[in-house]
Amino acid sequence: MKAVLFPGNKQVDVVDRPDPRPGPGEVVIKTRASAICRSDMGLYYGTSNIVGGEAAGKGLVVPGHEPAGEVVEVGSDVTAVRTGDRVAVHLAIGCGQCRYCLEGYDFLCPTWKCLGFDIDGGDADYLVVPARNCLKLPDQITFEVGAVMTDMVGTQHDAQRRLNVSGATTLAIFGLGPMGGAGVLVGKARGARVIAVDLLDSRLELARELGADEVVNSKEEDPVARLRALTDGEGVDIAIDSSGNPAGQNAALDSARKFGSVAFIGESRKTELNPSDQFIRKLLTVIGAWYFPVWEWPEIARFVVDRKVAVEKLITHRFPLGEAPEAFRMFDERLTEKAVFVWD
Repeated sequence: MKAVLFPGNKQVDVVDRPDPRPGPGEVVIKTRASAICRSDMGLYYGTSNIVGGEAAGKGLVVPGHEPAGEVVEVGSDVTAVRTGDRVAVHLAIGCGQCRYCLEGYDFLCPTWKCLGFDIDGGDADYLVVPARNCLKLPDQITFEVGAVMTDMVGTQHDAQRRLNVSGATTLAIFGLGPMGGAGVLVGKARGARVIAVDLLDSRLELARELGADEVVNSKEEDPVARLRALTDGEGVDIAIDSSGNPAGQNAALDSARKFGSVAFIGESRKTELNPSDQFIRKLLTVIGAWYFPVWEWPEIARFVVDRKVAVEKLITHRFPLGEAPEAFRMFDERLTEKAVFVWD
């Protein structure tokens, strides 16, 4: 089979590897779609430090933590998944026995492994994963949409579910990359008034196409002042930062009203905050939002189908696997938004 490897320093190799075989409790998936994510860029540079263990960033692991495809072989002890099933893949492989795994939060397991960082992922013709990680796709959901639904739509759905986003909510989304775009889609599908904030007019234009009610260019005006002006001086009910940028994180806290809520989704290592003024004395609810528990998938799939969420609008570019060097170059240079490898 063909597979992508990252030797480091922005080099991308498409190599031949043996077709995988399933072990007990595992399945082999023929990949039909695999999405590129901004967190892949650490692997691309060879300096991954956000996700993954010692193997990550050393060119040893096939990347791709957002795949979908068709089950073509099952190992022993597999009963819930069958050959021919259409599935996306949950990225977290846990021990299966700790309290977090038993509650469906495998990505909180102390010994968890991440697909595409610690074990071979979806940027290959085939991949092998535990059957537990298979997320069945309704017939109405394409492989491309199924792949994109895992990381972005799944994370946003979980965050907005936890914060009770509804038709009574004014929701601000900071950072309109693919994750923020998914936030706009999910927020509108939940009935919220959505205000999108970003530095780039091209992203704000896409946010309007995705359903944003208002857009704010934070390079041209103070986003906090603008959001307050749009909410009669109160501030927004809920703000979600998808940028991971300190300016976006601080603006999210500053723009939320008293008794409001804020979610941090964008990954970052260090940000200076003012807790007393930004959330203690406003009685804010502030959460971290990172992926979704495996039990939530059926709800996410029904949400997308029943509310006709146009997830496909998030995809701006499609590439065959053989064009991986060009795909990652363009993604790194921000010439694409959400890009997906596709197989005929």
